[in-house]
This record gives sequence, structure tokens and C-alpha cells, in this order.
Amino acid sequence: MADKKTNKADTKTNKQSITTIKIQKQTKARLEHLKEHERETYEQVIRKILYILNRTRKDPVSANRLLTRIDNNIKRKLIHNKKQKEQEDKELNQLKESPKTESSTG
Repeated sequence: MADKKTNKADTKTNKQSITTIKIQKQTKARLEHLKEHERETYEQVIRKILYILNRTRKDPVSANRLLTRIDNNIKRKLIHNKKQKEQEDKELNQLKESPKTESSTG
């Protein structure tokens, strides 16, 4: 019975084999900029790049549409992140100013 459990665990390990690669910080930063959403993994980004490369060879027009969609998603993410940071900065500034107004009234 224990052997069956071990075999199942070995099968899972083989299916999900993972390796580590060394890349330059600049390459990592470029991959980061290609993420369409914050939780997208580098594995997903690299697979997307490879998919687009293969698709470009087979159907360049379709690949161009896909790249345009991805580019729009990335731009949308950047705009969202900028607005979110501006809102956080505004709230932080309000918190910093709040004690000053209280001490001047007391």
C-alpha cells in the first residue's frame, strides 16, 4: 500500500518537474513589463512569448492582433497601477497632515 502512495507522489513530481534558470536582472525586468496582470508568473510570460513566436510563423495577421490585445492589457494595467499609487499617496499625505491640524486646534 505504501508503494502505491510513493508511486503516485513520483508521478506528480515528474509531471511538475521544475528547473531554475539564471537570467540577467535586465531580462527579468523586461519579463516583468510583459506581464498582463500582477499575478502572472514568469513561466506564463515565457510560454506566452513562445506561443506568439509560433503563431507569428503560422499566421502573422492573427499574431499581430494577439500582440495588440496584450499590449492594450499591459497599458491598462500600467494606468490602473498609476492611479492606485496616486490614490495611496493622496491617502498617505492626508494621514500625515491630519495630526498637524489636530495639534493646532488643541
